[in-house]
Amino acid sequence: MDPIERITIDPGKCGGRPCIRGMRIRVVDILEMLSCGASYDEILEDYPYLEREDILAALAYAARQTDHPILKAA
Repeated sequence: MDPIERITIDPGKCGGRPCIRGMRIRVVDILEMLSCGASYDEILEDYPYLEREDILAALAYAARQTDHPILKAA
């Protein structure tokens, strides 16, 4: 299973922002916790319905979103 498959986008949840497995926890929420220094274990303890693979999926999704083609002038 591709980790990205854990990421869902539903216009009726969280304003259509990418979420984890249809739940109301956004990819950006996980990324912000990680950027503030939270460990995987801390996140999983605070959000017991999340799985380690959800955190990895959020990171993979963010990585793919930031990888864009570079256009060069001809």
